[in-house]
Amino acid sequence: MLTHYRFDTLGGADHGWLKAKHHFSFASYHDPQKMSFGELLVINDDIIAPHTGFDTHPHRDMEIITYVRRGAISHTDNKGNEGRTTAGNVQVMSAGTGIFHSEFNHEDEDTNIYQIWIMPRSKGIVPRWDTAEFPATPAHDALALLVSGDDNAPLSINQDARIYAGRMQAGTALTHHMSGQAYLLVSDGSLLVDGNLATKGDGIAISDQPSVGLSAEEACEVLVIEVPGLVSAR
Repeated sequence: MLTHYRFDTLGGADHGWLKAKHHFSFASYHDPQKMSFGELLVINDDIIAPHTGFDTHPHRDMEIITYVRRGAISHTDNKGNEGRTTAGNVQVMSAGTGIFHSEFNHEDEDTNIYQIWIMPRSKGIVPRWDTAEFPATPAHDALALLVSGDDNAPLSINQDARIYAGRMQAGTALTHHMSGQAYLLVSDGSLLVDGNLATKGDGIAISDQPSVGLSAEEACEVLVIEVPGLVSAR
């Protein structure tokens, strides 16, 4: 079953320096029908103005994944981690027992990110942060596994979850096989998802099926977030 959430129907907020669209209830945006999707709690589509960002603030017992769509984001935290993650690449943070961090756009252009929060498998772990670069080679037969809860991906998190991503050229078609349920994001371009047209910024909740067919209408970029225990969008 597919449930399609078009970009122009998403909740959001404009803080001047930050323009955000929320796939689920977050901060001042509240929709009782969209509180979460199982262990997947937050997907924010954020545009951060140049030389601004999120000042130092705390998190605890949360898996936070940032996928950079455009520009770059610079991270610092009280555990001594720091790094700059550029477009097409990913950073992960396991907040565990507690971590203070900041995320800034030090660039001269807007930075566009997906900020994804996933409930952890277990609480009270040692906090950690990591980032990785991924090849820009277009996907032909399968999306690349970027993040997982085991050692099968470049980045790991404290949950039995997976994040796949890929750029697809116009006319490319592939079948993505899923374990559990999934939430698909169209980062750029447009594609058919089991024959349903989805465009830039859209989200699609996928449940009760083992695979989904993807066919690029034009050059596009897509993410698939798989989380155990998902049943349907609430």
